[in-house]
Amino acid sequence: MPEMIKSPADIKTAPFDPRFPNQNQTRHCYQSYLDFYRCQKVRGEKYEPCNYFKRVYRSLCPNEWVEKWDGQRADGTFPGRI
Repeated sequence: MPEMIKSPADIKTAPFDPRFPNQNQTRHCYQSYLDFYRCQKVRGEKYEPCNYFKRVYRSLCPNEWVEKWDGQRADGTFPGRI
């Protein structure tokens, strides 16, 4: 279920990450997606700090990519190591 935006002050973008200093944030997007699911795998789905990575990848990644990756994970064909 999508997170609801309560006010314009709730809209935030991903903070600067020195591992990804360039304008192209594709790698940051993909790494945050992996980090979110790795965190959930290790800590469990109810571990709140994992949601930081979710907020970052939702901010940076195109929705089409996320939908594709979610489908690949469901089918067992996702190429990343989670």
